[in-house]
Amino acid sequence: MTIEFRVFGVVQGVGFRPFVHRLAEKFGLSGYVANKGSYVKIVAVGTEEALAAFQRELVKNAPQRASILHLETRKTGEFTGNGFSIEKSEADSGSRFVSPDIAICEACRTELFDENNRRYLHPFINCTDCGPRLTILDEMPYDRERTSMKTFPMCDACAAEYYDEKSRRYDAQPIACHDCGPQVYLLGSAAQGAEAIRAVRRAICDGKIVAVKGIGGFHLCCDAANEAAVRLLREKKKRPTKPFAVMVRDLDVAAREAEISSVMRSTLDGPEKPIVILRRKDGGKIAENAAPGSRRVGLMLPYTPLHLLLFDYPDGLSVSDVLIMTSGNPPGAPICRTDDEARETLLPLADLILSHDRRIRVRADDSVMEVYDDKPYMIRRSRGYAPLPVFLPWAEKLGDGVLAVGSELKNTFCLGQRGMFYPSAHIGDMGDQRSFECLRETAARMASLLSITPSVAAYDPHPAYHTVQFAESLGFPMIAVQHHHAHIVSCLAENGWTESVIGVAFDGTGYGTDGSVWGGEILLADCKDFSRIGSIEPFIQAGGERAAQEGWRIAVGLLFDGERDASGIAFQLGLGDKEEIGAQIFLVENKINAATSTSAGRIFDAVSAALGFCRVSTFEGEAAMALQYAAESCDSQGEICPLSSFCMETSGRLIMPTTELFLEIVRRRLSGEDVVHLAATFHATLAEMIAAGCRAARDKTGVSVVALSGGVFQNTLLLGLVEHNLRRDGFHVLRHRLIPANDGGISLGQAVCAAARILEEKSMEA
Repeated sequence: MTIEFRVFGVVQGVGFRPFVHRLAEKFGLSGYVANKGSYVKIVAVGTEEALAAFQRELVKNAPQRASILHLETRKTGEFTGNGFSIEKSEADSGSRFVSPDIAICEACRTELFDENNRRYLHPFINCTDCGPRLTILDEMPYDRERTSMKTFPMCDACAAEYYDEKSRRYDAQPIACHDCGPQVYLLGSAAQGAEAIRAVRRAICDGKIVAVKGIGGFHLCCDAANEAAVRLLREKKKRPTKPFAVMVRDLDVAAREAEISSVMRSTLDGPEKPIVILRRKDGGKIAENAAPGSRRVGLMLPYTPLHLLLFDYPDGLSVSDVLIMTSGNPPGAPICRTDDEARETLLPLADLILSHDRRIRVRADDSVMEVYDDKPYMIRRSRGYAPLPVFLPWAEKLGDGVLAVGSELKNTFCLGQRGMFYPSAHIGDMGDQRSFECLRETAARMASLLSITPSVAAYDPHPAYHTVQFAESLGFPMIAVQHHHAHIVSCLAENGWTESVIGVAFDGTGYGTDGSVWGGEILLADCKDFSRIGSIEPFIQAGGERAAQEGWRIAVGLLFDGERDASGIAFQLGLGDKEEIGAQIFLVENKINAATSTSAGRIFDAVSAALGFCRVSTFEGEAAMALQYAAESCDSQGEICPLSSFCMETSGRLIMPTTELFLEIVRRRLSGEDVVHLAATFHATLAEMIAAGCRAARDKTGVSVVALSGGVFQNTLLLGLVEHNLRRDGFHVLRHRLIPANDGGISLGQAVCAAARILEEKSMEA
């Protein structure tokens, strides 16, 4: 009996074909397996019982990094060959699935430090179960000759393993060793190999800053326990307070530095190896300046052999077991990936640059996660996760390729076709020309890899966004998707939801359909359309772009709206000197350089400033983070009583009275109430306001499902309070997990919305 299997999903670059080969031999089957680009084809000959057992194990015991989305089977003609083989790959035109990069596996880690192994201390050791994938890929199907490893011909020993079906490196495309693989070297020096690694380790011990090329780009690195070295890196990178990511030697060091649950442990040590934001322990070695003023720190484990060698090497040096490992890039620009980029931008920052000659085809910054409800909660989706697709069966008839160009900040793009939507890795902020060019280059490469020819561009219609210019330059028909609608649709897509929802979209800035600044919205939305049914109370946001970084300006404006002695109270709160406060009141009163706003993010900034936590932010979200962390430190948080909260209706729109909430917080501070307690009270009251708004929206619409999205919901304290209140009130709640709630998820929402509109239009035409 001969059966043809077609396996769709992430089944390339994850050891799937060798797994199939071993499985076929286990059940005595003959035939072959081959990559077809969009699927893996298996032709298997055997008894009915053996084929049935083969199929069960094929699905049940697939490699850890494989993801089978769909399996088709059909009887076919008799196979005339002998044995079972892996055949040459061929490309077809179906949906593609590209594996993200995979952190070093335990078997390779053991070999790396085994003096008797021929790959002892080899910085590029890998096998079928680990190593680079997306970042070295030129085109599909995934084979060595279509990767940047094609410039490194296998030596005889590696070739023997590559073709040995019993080897762990059977058909491992990045296979390499000391004799035939890439080499590390110091830029601007003759030092390479072991000499280069020893020089970098010595520099770290001496308190110097080094740049290190990894899988998806360069990092800037120094001893995270050396306060002076961390301070120097901050000065050179012009990053005064934003937390640095810290790479720790192993899980034991992570547990010494931070509180780690079993879920956090498995997330930290999973094949993706993301940065995980954890609560710091007292008595750790990490310098306070690694995350100034915060009791949280982002930790990650080494995910490449080279990282491991930075920590441990037989050179007599004792390198710190905690290393700053922050993205090697200028502020807002994408991570550097080439030697030329490193020379231009990192050489002024680093004492040494450790590079290698395996070319990076696609940039991939580190992914960042928190843990919420004892599950991973994505902040930045990149290395290890992108470009795994979101599959929506209702969109399988979408033949048009869609390219969604994302948002201005935290930009990602998303390609969609035939029900598959592929969000990209993190790009950067589009205000930097280098990010703009990275978007153009990476979108073209990913479209080629995924065999998607875009014919429609989805975009955010903010008139000042550079992404609009990019969308226009493509020459495609364009579909505008409002910012907050895209947020909600991204949440619907991640949850596979197709019906209407009450969408709560809370963030910093989005261009509203009325031309004002939106950011604290209640929408009635589905994947195609939306209507605005509520918002926080509008206020005047004066000061232009500076108002987004200087929360004191928003606070002064809110005081002007509600207090007779706004100037005096602002001065009493320490929001500025009399001249600054007077100038800001003048702007608000005369609506100069001002806009009407419903930005929830700016309300957080204002409260943070008024309570004395953060007057001016040096990075996006700093003020809100300070407010959240203060609220979480409140000893009586479980006993916090929200201020009276309600939702009123004005001119047909539900309004959450956030201005009054701000003014009441100020009054209580001036009366001497503890600011930490007030931070917790603010969160609790806002969560009750949101629940009240959703109840009023349910009364108007009959909809009892709520989707939560937008950057404000990176605040897991607020998220937990809102979710609890909504479930208490009988709502079904949809939220994000592995797609960011922030603007990094916008592109998915844009692509899915565009797909829904295209399919509706075609349905009407039919």
